[in-house]
Amino acid sequence: MNKRPGRNVPTLLATAVLLALTNLAAAAQEASPPPPSDATATTAAERPGGATTNLDKVVVTGTRAGNRTVSESLTPIDVISVEALMQTGTIDLAQALERAIPSLNFPFAPASDTFAFQRPFEMRGLSPDQVLVLVDGKRWHPGALVLSLGQIGQGSQGIDLNTIPMSAIDHIEVLRDGASAQYGSDALAGVVNIILKKGAEGGDVQVGGGQYSAGDGEQWQAAGNLGVALGGDKGWLRVTAESSNQNPSNRAGVDRRPGVSHLGVKFHYGTVKFRSDNLFLNSQYDITPGVQLYAYGHFGKRVGEPRGFYRYGTNTPYPRHPLIDMVYPDGFLPREHGESTDRSLVAGLRGEVNGWYWDLSGNYGNNRVSYSTLDSTNFAMLNDFGSSPTDFHDGILSASQQTVDLDISREIGADSLAHPLTLSFGAQYLRQAYEVRSGDPASYYVGMSGVPGGAQGFAGWGPQDEISVDRHNIAEYVQLEGNLTDRFGFSAAARHEDYSDFGTANSVALSGRFDFTDSFALRGSASTGFRAPGLGQQHYSETTSAAVGPGNSLGLPPGIYLRGLVPVDNPIARLLGSEPLEAEKARNYTFGAVWNPTDRLSFSADVYQITVRDRIALSSSLSLSTPEVIAYLAENGITNLQYRGLAYFTNAGTVKTQGIDLVSSYRMPVGDNGSLSSTLSYGYHKNEVTDVKPNPAVLDSLGLIFQRLNRSAIKGLLADTAPRSKLIVNETYTSGNWAFNATATRYGRITSYGSTSYLDDTVYPGKWLLDVAASYHRDRWTFTLGSDNVLNTYPKRAPLDDDQNGAFPYSSSSPFGFQGAYVYGKVRYSW
Repeated sequence: MNKRPGRNVPTLLATAVLLALTNLAAAAQEASPPPPSDATATTAAERPGGATTNLDKVVVTGTRAGNRTVSESLTPIDVISVEALMQTGTIDLAQALERAIPSLNFPFAPASDTFAFQRPFEMRGLSPDQVLVLVDGKRWHPGALVLSLGQIGQGSQGIDLNTIPMSAIDHIEVLRDGASAQYGSDALAGVVNIILKKGAEGGDVQVGGGQYSAGDGEQWQAAGNLGVALGGDKGWLRVTAESSNQNPSNRAGVDRRPGVSHLGVKFHYGTVKFRSDNLFLNSQYDITPGVQLYAYGHFGKRVGEPRGFYRYGTNTPYPRHPLIDMVYPDGFLPREHGESTDRSLVAGLRGEVNGWYWDLSGNYGNNRVSYSTLDSTNFAMLNDFGSSPTDFHDGILSASQQTVDLDISREIGADSLAHPLTLSFGAQYLRQAYEVRSGDPASYYVGMSGVPGGAQGFAGWGPQDEISVDRHNIAEYVQLEGNLTDRFGFSAAARHEDYSDFGTANSVALSGRFDFTDSFALRGSASTGFRAPGLGQQHYSETTSAAVGPGNSLGLPPGIYLRGLVPVDNPIARLLGSEPLEAEKARNYTFGAVWNPTDRLSFSADVYQITVRDRIALSSSLSLSTPEVIAYLAENGITNLQYRGLAYFTNAGTVKTQGIDLVSSYRMPVGDNGSLSSTLSYGYHKNEVTDVKPNPAVLDSLGLIFQRLNRSAIKGLLADTAPRSKLIVNETYTSGNWAFNATATRYGRITSYGSTSYLDDTVYPGKWLLDVAASYHRDRWTFTLGSDNVLNTYPKRAPLDDDQNGAFPYSSSSPFGFQGAYVYGKVRYSW
């Protein structure tokens, strides 16, 4: 095992925190109650015709002032209600959010091993781990999987949003601005803050289901949440339970090669079979008039089965492994079986003493993934021992996170300023850990014969991959915000971090807003940020089998080969130019305008630029099969190579993102009891790699194909694989007991970049999708029928030389997938 213990927490800091809390708690016994903690506080005004203005929610993301609303925010914030999330038929939180936020992308991931098991999301075209996720303002933990195949999100160890049941959510606040100075690492692209339902009143039960118009991919979900009072009116507990099931869909085609096409469809290319169960508890209790206890916890389990690539048998004229007839003479399709268990617990105390508001909390989160490969074989074992298991336990991954947060704030200058300012400061202790445990010996056995080893489809983690690593970080922050005049508001924040594994980082942020009139304002911000290299990026390793086509960067004939991902301190990686990882550094600039010409109509436009230096990326797969590299490694004592290709993480260079976000909404009364709400939102971003660190000299000496970052990585995965633009137009009409919703979404074009030449590029044009739904409300019941992608829109088919001989007819980078129309129904009972 590779154990790297972190440094001890300074005793002085711990002692100071304990003394401060003791004094605060003692004084709070006689203090007035703390301010309302419900982040969903709203205001509304009645308008002629019986309609009301949109509720102007008080936001808590990016600010620590207790009275900042969306319309007054210094930086762009979207507030998405749970009703908006449930307007579609999806059972995935990330997919529902993607359909409401133009700058957010949740790509489909078919035939992609762990990508399909924990799908990543991204904002503004940046990496999934450059978006910070909070739940009620507390940092959520990352998933255990490190995504290693060549798709959007490659190399990230991001947050699995789908562990959080939608039924537990009141609304979501999306801050579209860098926020490292307020929250620390990961907030380069923005912040997603999930606000939970609160209070003892109300609840609902919902059942829904549907399937694709092609007749597959059936889904169903049952969910319920309720609130109960604790100790009379002193507290409450909310309970949410959710269970869902997704059957697979398949859009794979027939291999068109002569001698194979008669076998029919053998590959799987579509949605993955899943079963998911989640339980979420949220509670609050007034211990004394001035001290409040709060806690929430989550337990969830997901079981899924991505599929590997089909291995042809002896019934085809094309090359296949000579040992396949010993177990699967007609070929086989490996089945990957993953079980993800997710746990979290947050508990804290908050209160007020003489105008000082304080909040002390502890936070624990863990994601554990047990992975297996089924219906497969190990060719090295067949060769060496004459037999091999067909089912393999590949190993267990675990990522955990613990934080202790102390936040203190109060209003200052009430006597000397026209508007008091809010001063906030605090500290955070963060510990992160990552563990890999090896699987069955048969899952990783490679032998010495040179025959491909490991379980075909997904090879197991072996003793050489086992790690148990951890680190800790101590951070301090200060923020001052408020209105200096009736029309000018500002915020200034600074944060210092000290990580035990790579050192210190400092972040600052300054934002301001000037209201020229009651309806028009300009706002802007400038900030610096950073992202600490993930523990998985620093220490993780794995072996996978993947198909490569003609002209591949490995210099091999088309086929399926083992490829390795190794940490930067691996001996082979060092020989091939790897270096210790550094933190990513960012500069964010945003400038925008807000215009509300009437109470019913609002506009906002924000332009931005994000520059990320030392961007961490997964290198290109470096060939270990050429005579030059074989001889070079042998000279350095490495002779038994289990991979044909190898990759490692590297600080690739500088990525600049420029873009604009537009949001407009209008609400009008229709008739005596109807209303029409219209929303138009548009996001455009352009990512460009402006600087690439030089190729290591040792790679230049080994040949032209040895590029640490090839063309497809520089132009595609680091920059331009996601659509540059997305437009969302939503119309919601309500009249009496009826409600009708229609959402038209246009995804901009995407480009699949060739690894060596523009001649291999493929452009996929933009597409419109239309989602429609109708609901009928009767007493406490709501009945909904709807269809996502009702026009059955598919992306452009992949070119003949990039579709796995017809087996994969659509690009895996399609931002909306390729499943066609989805038809669904829901029944909901509320009280």
